[in-house]
Amino acid sequence: MDPFAVVPHRLADFLRPHLDGIAVEVEREVQLQVPEYARPADDAYVRTIRAGVKQALTLFVDRIADAGRDREHVVHTYQVIGRGESVEGRGLEVLQAALRLGGRAAWRRMMEAADELKLDSGEVAALADAAFTHMHEIMQAATEGHTEDRLRSTGELQRRRKRLLDLLFADPPSSAEAVEDLARSARWPVPQRVAVIAVGGPEREEDERLLLPAGVLADMTAHPARLVIPDPDAPGPSHGRVLAPALQGRPAAVGPTVPLGQIADSLRWAARALSLMRRGILPGEGVIRCADHVSTLILYADEPLVRALSYRVLAPLAGIPVPQRDRLAETLLAWLQSESSVGDTALRLHVHPQTVRYRMRQLEKLFGEALRDSETRFELELALRADVFSGPPREHPRPVPESVRPSTSA
Repeated sequence: MDPFAVVPHRLADFLRPHLDGIAVEVEREVQLQVPEYARPADDAYVRTIRAGVKQALTLFVDRIADAGRDREHVVHTYQVIGRGESVEGRGLEVLQAALRLGGRAAWRRMMEAADELKLDSGEVAALADAAFTHMHEIMQAATEGHTEDRLRSTGELQRRRKRLLDLLFADPPSSAEAVEDLARSARWPVPQRVAVIAVGGPEREEDERLLLPAGVLADMTAHPARLVIPDPDAPGPSHGRVLAPALQGRPAAVGPTVPLGQIADSLRWAARALSLMRRGILPGEGVIRCADHVSTLILYADEPLVRALSYRVLAPLAGIPVPQRDRLAETLLAWLQSESSVGDTALRLHVHPQTVRYRMRQLEKLFGEALRDSETRFELELALRADVFSGPPREHPRPVPESVRPSTSA
């Protein structure tokens, strides 16, 4: 049975002259209790909210007077209000809280009217049933409007954020004003510092539905795919750990934290680290941080130069058979890293100190005084680290002429 058919019609006549006052009271209650709606200086906004409240109350009274009255007009009005709230950037929970508070304020006035008209308990129960039905319909209409706009605007928001990413990585860099303008329309608070995560693996259909932390910008169609992390050094769990489940095992590298204007540098290093992950030079699974592998990244920043350095300083090893050469190279690197300590070198290599001494005598015959020169020692370590990090040892170049070899004199 329609609850409006049971409510006494005289209640409609009693309430109608008071609708403006009730609307103002509802509006005041909402603005006091929900900070997001405290905009008394915005006349257009206040008029819109007041009109929505007035229409909802008017329809309620009209339905009491005529139970068969069409309700589509107020449903449409609250769908429009719901869409407007979404455009304003307020969440559905804020809108629903405002509607509940407004309904409570209106219900207090109706109870006062019921007392004045001396309605019996059955009539009050029918009034409550009608009011709750009406409130449910308004809430549903506003929710539908809000949800519709969110679904519609999500695509637009994603497009704006994609344009923002293009702007951030533009070459030459875009002006700060242009970035701020587009960031505002993309609802992205501009951070002071950022880090870029480069993501490996093939593009996947589910990339469009990644569940990312708030504020993270994503372009999974770029090569490599990239995520922009705002203020990555803020307190809290690392973004690598937070994002790992969303990336579902794809290899990824977190670039260094930089000012927003240097975002391209963070991407460049992250992409470089990702490339080294693919080659097995850096760990190939999970999420790694460039900050943990700075020396390797610097070493491989210019590989032709490293190869030239290796050709020059490792020339004495060029003519040694591969198995022996690899043992000598491994021993020399451990010795350099151990600051010439035979004991520490043996511990690093898990061999007897006497084995280290034997190999070092061979190396001293090959390199001579070069092993005591600090600059040469530094270059040797660079070249040897590059060779070791590269996985299976590469074939060394053919022996160079005697005239360009380091001295091997005792």
